[in-house]
This record gives sequence, structure tokens and C-alpha cells, in this order.
Amino acid sequence: MSTLSLRLPDSLHKEVKSLARKEGISINQFISSAVAEKMSALLTESYLKERSLKGDKESFLRAMSKVPDAEPSDEDRL
Repeated sequence: MSTLSLRLPDSLHKEVKSLARKEGISINQFISSAVAEKMSALLTESYLKERSLKGDKESFLRAMSKVPDAEPSDEDRL
């Protein structure tokens, strides 16, 4: 485990403290979770960009041609 000294504006610290209390966790747990969530979003974006470079339009169209042409069920309608 690593130690990190973090400076937060007083207003942000107050909100983090309040939210952590509501969640029943420590401020450290709250911030660790927030950092992990942000990392997950950024890494997912990077992963999807890499995957998109491996795709090609012809393969996509070939796969889509296998989908039956049917009306959506009532719960899938917009």
C-alpha cells in the first residue's frame, strides 16, 4: 500500500467527508474508489479505441447481414 499526500480545497474536502459518511466508508476508501472509477473509464476508452482500429467495415456489414429483419418487440420500441 502506498501513502499519498493530497491537498483538496476545503469545500471539496467537506463534500467528500459528507459523502463518505453517508456511504459508511472512510475518506480514504471513498477517494480510492473514485480514482479507480476514473481509471476504469479512461482505460475503457483506450481499450475501445484500440479495438476499433482492428475492425473493418466489410466484417461489420457481413455480421449485420445475419441479423433478421424483424420489427422490435413492444418493450424495445422508442
